[in-house]
Amino acid sequence: MFSDTPIYNSLVAEQGDVPAQVRGVAQELGQQLERVMPPGHRIVAAVPRQDNHHPRPYA
Repeated sequence: MFSDTPIYNSLVAEQGDVPAQVRGVAQELGQQLERVMPPGHRIVAAVPRQDNHHPRPYA
């Protein structure tokens, strides 16, 4: 991706290829999630419902 830029090359030499490491970890996590969650499963956060008779601060 940034192979023609000397700054990127020096950062990779000093710190390692961080974007490639992040992609690898993200792929691994994605594979783990596929193993434990059925396809099409949606994660829905539990949000407490507000009573309609209370005024909303941002309405």
